[in-house]
Amino acid sequence: MGESPALSDSERVFEDLVRAAHDHGPIEALELADRYARALGLTRVNVHLVDLQQRVLVPLVTGPELDVDSTLAGEAYRFESMRLAEGESGLNLWLPLMNGSDRMGVLHVVAGALDRPTLHRCRTLAALLSLIINSQRAHSDTYLRRIRKRNVDLRTEMLRAFLPPRSVGTERGVSTAVLEPAYGVGGDAYDHSITRDVLHATILDAMGHDLASGLTAAVAMAGARNARRSGAGLAQLTGNVGAALSEWLPDQFCTGVFSTLDLAGGVFSWINCGHPAPLLIRRQELVGGALDRPAEPPLGLGLEEGRSHTLHQIQLEPGDQILMYTDGVVEARDSHGEMFGLERFVEFIIRATAGDERTPETLRRLIQDIRDYQQGHFTDDATIMLIQWCPTTRFHGDESVFGGV
Repeated sequence: MGESPALSDSERVFEDLVRAAHDHGPIEALELADRYARALGLTRVNVHLVDLQQRVLVPLVTGPELDVDSTLAGEAYRFESMRLAEGESGLNLWLPLMNGSDRMGVLHVVAGALDRPTLHRCRTLAALLSLIINSQRAHSDTYLRRIRKRNVDLRTEMLRAFLPPRSVGTERGVSTAVLEPAYGVGGDAYDHSITRDVLHATILDAMGHDLASGLTAAVAMAGARNARRSGAGLAQLTGNVGAALSEWLPDQFCTGVFSTLDLAGGVFSWINCGHPAPLLIRRQELVGGALDRPAEPPLGLGLEEGRSHTLHQIQLEPGDQILMYTDGVVEARDSHGEMFGLERFVEFIIRATAGDERTPETLRRLIQDIRDYQQGHFTDDATIMLIQWCPTTRFHGDESVFGGV
């Protein structure tokens, strides 16, 4: 057997970064990444994570905060693609940091010159730092303290500990969700997960706006996950949630939609428990009443024993979108008392889809529009979940400045 090829300088740097992630804290590992920049042919690197409301990009080591809507760094985040500009210190390169389909922030790279090998190393570095950050942020308060602009209350702390990333998915389908008020969640919650060829998605709205409502949503999410991870179908899962609420919080209840999407065949299945009906958007039009079905009672009313929940199904077409929401979205009111309304809500999604906008960006802009509509004051939680089935859509990767390198 011949000798194995020697490691290149860049390969050694990436190996050292992985070791540093195990041996150092979050910030120390990123500081080491900046020190290794010259070995990669770079001048400087820095990481910015998006804040809780997706309005600013916050530096993890040094530098100013950057507005998502008005900066080149923000463009890289919004469009999930690389941005390049000349600066006093050299070329400024911004690359999105992704956890699967979930946007975490951007990597800022300063380089004296940019050729194909250097660009490849920058992309590899962005992918590696994304993995490092994602592996550490679940058990490190460092990242949370950076992305929070103010303290959250106790119920919000509890619920946010349960929430999954804002987006999950593959090239065949994606689920994206947003929730406000970011720092004072009452009883809304969402959950989504992928198990092989199935996308699971849940939206919940617990009664009240106090700690008990937060507990209700948390128990409902735990009941759904416990059943799902045991291989239960939707009917059994829904019954499990209701039974858990009746046993542990007999004075509380919640509404919700529990659903699955078969990513291979496009069959959408759901059970609606006292919640606003999901909406179907097809070819940039709302298909009126497509998912309207008689709703089950809310969960937690003590009606679970011996009850059989009705499962509904519909065959989707490629590109179809399923829109789920809580009533705080359409019932948001401006200073004159006028509601945001279902028509305005759906029209926003349709316009964005017509412009070929990515669903995470659509919901980011939409929830900000709803926040601005009521002058930043939420009288009720507002949660939006958008699911899209796209089996024929090619993976949406970065466009290269070198024409697809």
